Amino acid sequence: MKSWGAVRAVCRPTRLSNPVTTSRFRSTRSIATAPRRFTLNTGASIPAIGFGTFQDPEAQEDAVSRALRAGLRLIDTAQVYHVEKQVGRGFRASGVPREDVFLGTKLWCNNYHPDDVEAALDRSLRDLDTPYVDLLMMHYPVTFRRGTDEFPRDARGKMLLGETTYLDTWRAMETLVAKGKVRAIGVSNFCKSELETLMRESSTVPAVHQMEVHPYLQQRSFNDWLLAQGIHVVQFSPLGNMNDFYRATGWSKEVSHMTRVIDQPALRALAAKYGKSVVQVVLAWGVGAGRSVIPKSTVDWQIRENVEADFALEPADVEIIEALDMQARFNDPSLDYQYRLYSDLEGTEGARDGKTH
Repeated sequence: MKSWGAVRAVCRPTRLSNPVTTSRFRSTRSIATAPRRFTLNTGASIPAIGFGTFQDPEAQEDAVSRALRAGLRLIDTAQVYHVEKQVGRGFRASGVPREDVFLGTKLWCNNYHPDDVEAALDRSLRDLDTPYVDLLMMHYPVTFRRGTDEFPRDARGKMLLGETTYLDTWRAMETLVAKGKVRAIGVSNFCKSELETLMRESSTVPAVHQMEVHPYLQQRSFNDWLLAQGIHVVQFSPLGNMNDFYRATGWSKEVSHMTRVIDQPALRALAAKYGKSVVQVVLAWGVGAGRSVIPKSTVDWQIRENVEADFALEPADVEIIEALDMQARFNDPSLDYQYRLYSDLEGTEGARDGKTH
């Protein structure tokens, strides 16, 4: 079996003495990959355009391989997606050296007890067939009951929560960096106060916050704050409600049924102006703001389109996109998870009860 190479020197993310720095927007390009890269607070670089692996488990092995061969160098996955084995096989099939790719995964909420964190990571490393990941994140700030059940529920169907907190999990994750199994640690779906708690009560500033950002949910003040803290933003669902998941899940919010981002007339007009697709315009908007984007696709022409989405928008056109902000948050399983997510952020209205689909 082909090896993914030796582990490089560990870069430990630490608190920044002066986190506001223009070096985070250092842009490097190569003929092979084209899209720019951003510098994390660890000193490592992360590609601006990546590849998400949520859903379609039967297609992910081939899709990951094709995405890497097409030039993408950021792969995002998670334990709860149940595709880590497929991602690992796709990576090997691509022939791309391990050290050339930024690979991130996420702990799921039933593995948050400090005694379970390393074992959960080890399972991910085994499935991904890699000695390390470039980024390990907490998927949500809520802890579910320990055990093998990913969505533990009581007899009434209510989620059973764990006894430890995200801070306990974070401190356990910090130890994995020193062991060389993880290059950087971060979070996903946190709010500002939860991030402040992590920074106040630990020695590590998250390298990345992965969160929902798209033209309908721009969270400009929160994004500005994250930048000031030296926390890089990776946008999930960069195309908003294009994913049918948000309309089909048991807690689907009514707002998810609004006009899809890709059908927005203003964006279609911009796409025509630049000779690009709406998808490319939306991805370029995120990258131009200094964020990484992780669209998902298993279709060749869409993958190639994503690779070519790193181009500059004129300031007036950025303002057109900014005018589309509706504070429409599509990903909000708060009632199902028995935990108020995004408590100090925009777009929390309209949350609905229902089980995760």
